[in-house]
Amino acid sequence: MNQEQAGKVLGITRQQYQLYESGKREIPFHCAIALAERYGVSLDYIAGRTNNKKGLNKSDLPEKETELINKFRSLSDERKGKISERMDVLQEEQKAEGKG
Repeated sequence: MNQEQAGKVLGITRQQYQLYESGKREIPFHCAIALAERYGVSLDYIAGRTNNKKGLNKSDLPEKETELINKFRSLSDERKGKISERMDVLQEEQKAEGKG
């Protein structure tokens, strides 16, 4: 879809859409929602916060994984680093055991 077509979908001019796309103006929330719906992607993807087009939904994860993510997010950056380092060690151990 070109800028003019995107503008029509959003009910704005091509020039207005061009300002949003170039980052010269912030896109209104209702326009971001409309684009996400049009392309079938998440708002996080539209905002450039993830490369996962569908975003990360709680329903996409088992309960245990959601719990782990919430615990991880509550940690300080230093402690997050320690968890990441420990996970690297565990992955290496698993590879050495021939299980991964």
